[in-house]
Amino acid sequence: MGTGKTSLVLRFAKGQFYDYQESTIGAAFFTRVVSLNEATIKFDIWDTAGQERYHSLAPMYYRGAAAAVVVYDVTSTDSFVRAKKWIQELQRQGNPNLVMFLAANKADLEEKRKVGAEEGEQYAKENGLFFLETSAKTAQNVNELFYEIAKRLAKSIPSRPTGMKLDRGSRESGRRLFCCTV
Repeated sequence: MGTGKTSLVLRFAKGQFYDYQESTIGAAFFTRVVSLNEATIKFDIWDTAGQERYHSLAPMYYRGAAAAVVVYDVTSTDSFVRAKKWIQELQRQGNPNLVMFLAANKADLEEKRKVGAEEGEQYAKENGLFFLETSAKTAQNVNELFYEIAKRLAKSIPSRPTGMKLDRGSRESGRRLFCCTV
């Protein structure tokens, strides 16, 4: 709660930032398409509420997800502790092939920092996560975060053959049948 999840998503999806952002109730949905050299990735983003009372709703949003971003506020050690709990939950109950990022948000508030970059990076490394420090306010690393996710998702998509292969079908009642496989 209050880590800037909605601000990060708004910055990425719409290029917007508001100094005061209402708390998300339940979840909000955003979408954006990212084109890479190797693939086009459509992000369907569920921004889930951070308040504890909505915690039980979260699994219906992350079940089957291809990627997850767990966000903490660099000015709050409590948010870092809660982020670790979310990561443990995702590792237990989420998609086993989930691309998971740990985002340390509010990096622009250096003078109020309570969680060092090294601490977040070390935790991410120990848990097989990708890590980036971000600032929704200044847009620092926001696009980079989502482009890194897109790159990793593109690598995990099995390559599809291009074009079509025509196979001769069986002969039935004197007609030739052709079958198309892609």
